[in-house]
Amino acid sequence: QVQLVESGGGLVHPGGSLRLSCAASASIFSIYAMGWYRQAPGNKRDLVALITNGGSTNYADSVKGRFTISRDNDKNTVYLLMNSLKPEDTAVYYCGGFRDLPDYLRGLGSWGQGTQVTVSS
Repeated sequence: QVQLVESGGGLVHPGGSLRLSCAASASIFSIYAMGWYRQAPGNKRDLVALITNGGSTNYADSVKGRFTISRDNDKNTVYLLMNSLKPEDTAVYYCGGFRDLPDYLRGLGSWGQGTQVTVSS
């Protein structure tokens, strides 16, 4: 399985921006979908944004218009640009990679270790 490493988290004020990166240990060109998920204390892990190998994207309603997911197949990296951050965006953000549609639907994929994002004044 491909190994994923997230980076770019940190502490930011409300209204600020962060860009998260997810570096893969192997080519992501043929991976069906790459996604960013987040988990706040006491909550389950939820999808934030997803991008397929065809370039289609999907966002959680709570982040539409503020977050942008992108992938650079040459660098084997997926990004999440987060603007207009709110305190409720505070969570550990995880990168996930899904080999094909069945794996995605079953939630079977490769996961990174997570990166903490804290939005606070």
